[in-house]
Amino acid sequence: MASTKHDKKPEPGDLIEIFRGTYQHWAIYVGDGFVIHLAPPSEHAQAGAYSMMSVLCDKATVKKEELYEVVGNDKYRINNLLDDKYEPRAVCVILQEAERYLNQELPYCVFRGNCEHFVTELRYGKAHSRQVRKMVEIGVGVGLFTAVTFGVLAAASAFLGSNDKEKQKK
Repeated sequence: MASTKHDKKPEPGDLIEIFRGTYQHWAIYVGDGFVIHLAPPSEHAQAGAYSMMSVLCDKATVKKEELYEVVGNDKYRINNLLDDKYEPRAVCVILQEAERYLNQELPYCVFRGNCEHFVTELRYGKAHSRQVRKMVEIGVGVGLFTAVTFGVLAAASAFLGSNDKEKQKK
């Protein structure tokens, strides 16, 4: 059952859901105010619309950072979302495995290997992403990915094209 940050303090092994506006970023609490999370280059507090660039990333880095730095001004909650479905692994196993991944660059895919998949694999031994499942269920998964991809590519093309025109004028 999910709780807000005002109800209780996170315990080692708890999943932290961070609300970034159009999506949620996920981390796992490891104690002493720190979390470990899978972060594409565009994932950080106050990234705003830039954070949507993560759909184009194919690699992400496992980082250990202070919870308040990862959350920034966003809201978060403790959300051990699959506790009613799966037995959480022992906290010592979760923490040991999370630490083992630190600073590694891992494959990243919004649909098959995102930050939520990463932390649920650590806690339960099974990779799940409810937000991806919800997108697919309502039929926007591929459409959203395609729209964002084309939007980003169009913006990049326009930007690069304007730079080429500036160079040609000189």
